[in-house]
Amino acid sequence: MTALSQDRATPFYADKQPHDYAQKAATKLFAGALAVLDGGYAAPGRTATSLVAVGFADKYSDNSSGANGDVNARIRSRIGRLNNSASTDLIALTEIGSDCYIVDDQTVAKTNGSNTRSVAGKVINVDALGVWVAVGPGGVL
Repeated sequence: MTALSQDRATPFYADKQPHDYAQKAATKLFAGALAVLDGGYAAPGRTATSLVAVGFADKYSDNSSGANGDVNARIRSRIGRLNNSASTDLIALTEIGSDCYIVDDQTVAKTNGSNTRSVAGKVINVDALGVWVAVGPGGVL
């Protein structure tokens, strides 16, 4: 999978109150994107270390031409369905309850990619359409 280039209708089955986070410079967050804090600023999920997964973007926010914090992103901690990685990083039912790792703003993987990926959240379920992941600081359950 590749990173989003438009809003995504991410399915959810648990919600928390949304929070506004200052958005990182030169970023766009599409609605439904897996959102992280990168140096304290909201950004789309991607393969990198030291990111903190905080939830899913409630709506599109564009700070592509702004400085850090010029735009606020509305993020909601929740359980949402993301795309499953492929091959040896495919998440199976046996991973329920385990951490999964960020590949991009709509995809998670079973492993940390040889210490190149940050934790996305806890695997809640796996179905034919993807992986249900609890995403948010301090958990969402």
